[in-house]
Amino acid sequence: MSNLRVACQTYTWEMLGDRWQAAITDLLDSIAAAGYAGVEITNNMIGEFADRPADFARELQSRNLALAAFAYAPPSAWTDPARRAEDLANGRRWIAFVSHFAGARLALSGAAHPSREDLWRKLDHAIGLYNEVGAAAAAAGISANVHPHSHHGSLLESAEEYQHLLTRLDPRWVSLGPDTGHIVRGGQDLLSCLGTHLRRITHLHLKDVGADREWQPLGQGRCDFPAVLALLEQSGYDGWIVAEEESRQAWQDGEAAIIGNRQYLRSLGY
Repeated sequence: MSNLRVACQTYTWEMLGDRWQAAITDLLDSIAAAGYAGVEITNNMIGEFADRPADFARELQSRNLALAAFAYAPPSAWTDPARRAEDLANGRRWIAFVSHFAGARLALSGAAHPSREDLWRKLDHAIGLYNEVGAAAAAAGISANVHPHSHHGSLLESAEEYQHLLTRLDPRWVSLGPDTGHIVRGGQDLLSCLGTHLRRITHLHLKDVGADREWQPLGQGRCDFPAVLALLEQSGYDGWIVAEEESRQAWQDGEAAIIGNRQYLRSLGY
């Protein structure tokens, strides 16, 4: 029997913007009812609980949910030197929030910018921030990771960019929290990427994508999840696996989408 725990990312609702009008507690109800063990929520979604971590912890506990990770995505996307102090101050704020949840990770969003001009300088600025926030998190007993993506002007997509990131991240403070769909959409071979960086991976998002680069429900795209999960098991991976749903179906009915993903993972033994 696998020890891997399955969490749900709340971006399924965050991506709707103003179309989503429910309460955070409604999301927790849906996630718990679907059979997930944990939640990953973002600084953009925490809403009324941003300054009430103890209350949020009680809401999770009442539904037998754990906080798997708190994802911090600053408006600067980590690439604006003029907002460095702001990015660090907010990092410290969210570290204080996460410190109320035993075992929860701090996930730092991938660097992004509308222009890829001067790419390596922008990435190095972001990596410096990752290391500084990660060191502060570690001092508070929290594990931090970087979560590369493949949208919104991402600067972390190719194998070369991942390698640049991991060569410069301080492994004492910051690990890697990749996403299967973003790896594929960024043009990499999924299993090769995961295998190359396996020792640095502490957190993994499961998302599926089709040949047209459109998001798909888990098991309906190009990602070989049985092979991914086998690789994790063989390596002794003990982090969370986080199902994330951004498909067209999720835009129409997020609750049905996360239920479908949970059923798919159960069909694989998780």
